[in-house]
Amino acid sequence: MNSQEYIEVSMKITPFSDENAEILMAELDEVPFESFTVEEPCLKGFIPKDLYSAQMLKIVLSGLDTAFDVEFNATLIPPCNWNAVWEEQFTPIVVDRKCTVKATFHKGLKKTRFNITIDPKMAFGTGHHQTTYMMCRALLENEAAVKGRVVMDMGCGTAILAILAAKMGAAHTYGIDIDAVAAVSAFDNARLNRVSRHVETYCGDASLLQMGKYDILLANINRNILLEDIPTYSRSLKKGGLLFVSGFYTEDMTMITSVAENAGLRFESSDSMDNWCCVKFSKI
Repeated sequence: MNSQEYIEVSMKITPFSDENAEILMAELDEVPFESFTVEEPCLKGFIPKDLYSAQMLKIVLSGLDTAFDVEFNATLIPPCNWNAVWEEQFTPIVVDRKCTVKATFHKGLKKTRFNITIDPKMAFGTGHHQTTYMMCRALLENEAAVKGRVVMDMGCGTAILAILAAKMGAAHTYGIDIDAVAAVSAFDNARLNRVSRHVETYCGDASLLQMGKYDILLANINRNILLEDIPTYSRSLKKGGLLFVSGFYTEDMTMITSVAENAGLRFESSDSMDNWCCVKFSKI
């Protein structure tokens, strides 16, 4: 039972937007937060009491090169059974009746064609977000392109997408995340799902993509990082390879598509859910 004390850090964002909250979350990789929640106008981060340093957080926030301001305050949260909290809040997800994402404590569920079990970590994705759902759906709709191919899951988090690709028959799958804890979590989940022989995970950024060429690249990351890294993604793809991107709003699709086309990619299709967008490109 995990009952240690946590600090809740409430960071007020001015002007507030979901996109600014995602950018701030990405910029805080130096601070060992275990989870984030967005409660307008704040991004709230949760960190074990013994790992919290107000001075470190001030230094990180003062060095941000962003178009918004951030003010923060910290509050001690009394000890509680965090595992019990997760069990109460985490519900299984079923994607198009083909793929189920569940936690280790979910028992007796009806199986679908692909079943993924994860130990839910507080910051790295459980499949509940619309973008993860759409990325899973995109993989399922392109099964013939996945089977026997090399797949890269960029910003892999808990490795739901990498694990799904492996279960769908990918020859080998890689996962990269800038957060070291996420990279370890990804490997642990691959092992839990008995696909660790086909999944490798690394800690780092898009510069690690130079270690190989990929048939399929998945990137469910925020808009600004995608705009910066899509040219790198394109160079990492084999000719005819596929790029699936999500993590941005439908109104940003034109901007994303323009950068992709300038990088030698061709628009193939798009999907949307609650104003979130997922786009498929191919390497020319």
